[in-house]
Amino acid sequence: MSRPTTIRQPGPAAAERIVAVEARGAAFDLELPAGANLLEAVAAGFAARGFQSGVVELGPLALGPFAYVMPALSATGENAAFYSETFRPPGVTRLEAGALTLGRRDGAPFFHCHALWREADGKRSGGHILPEGTSIAEPAHARAFGLDGAIFEAAQDAETNFKLFGPVAAPRSGAEAPLRAIAVRPRPNQDFAGALGCLLRERGLRSARLRGGVGSTIGAAFTDGRVVESFATEVFVRSGRVFANPGESVLDVGLIDYTGAVAEGRLVPGANPVLMTFELVLEVEA
Repeated sequence: MSRPTTIRQPGPAAAERIVAVEARGAAFDLELPAGANLLEAVAAGFAARGFQSGVVELGPLALGPFAYVMPALSATGENAAFYSETFRPPGVTRLEAGALTLGRRDGAPFFHCHALWREADGKRSGGHILPEGTSIAEPAHARAFGLDGAIFEAAQDAETNFKLFGPVAAPRSGAEAPLRAIAVRPRPNQDFAGALGCLLRERGLRSARLRGGVGSTIGAAFTDGRVVESFATEVFVRSGRVFANPGESVLDVGLIDYTGAVAEGRLVPGANPVLMTFELVLEVEA
């Protein structure tokens, strides 16, 4: 099996291939108390700082109860790929790393989160964490980045036939947000680093730090030569910087594909097209 470079989506391609909204931002430590629902804890932590939306970089975190889905092939053809059944592993699941986008869906707080973890029976897995039915088992903290002037809003997307987060402009809340930020969503079938590099060039910028990063790619190509051939993935960015010259970009990610295989490493710039979507925040450096 060879990895495709494009995947046909069920709907017409939108003319705007990367959605980007200027905002202000601030990094802060997010407390995650034991016993709290994960969505409620994240939303409350952001609200306490005056933010409705932003991204979270997750480190070690104990979850239980816990619910998730994995990437899967589409059984109906109504989408290019889909989700598995819902899994609810017993006991405490130990999350290793992940990324979370906090936004709004149907007028209420909602998140999109991909991560890798180890379940109570020792199984290592990953995927898409469901806000409903996922609680924090032990107190922890995470690094967050709040947005003022932009919100990730879930809306039906004609191209992919999914309801997806995308950045929209929002009134400033007056939260303390000293950093220049750009909330971004690259659309399908364009290289991840290339799309971000193009955005920087269009705005006269040289470099930016990636904050958060939740999405999917058409398989993956890593700098050490490994290739994920399976086209349907759930990806999160561990850390990264992007440059106006995309060949200089550094993107460290974790992912799981629809076969259940886990992969981690540094992506080859120019070789990793978006499958469905990607949500992230650029913290402008120069």
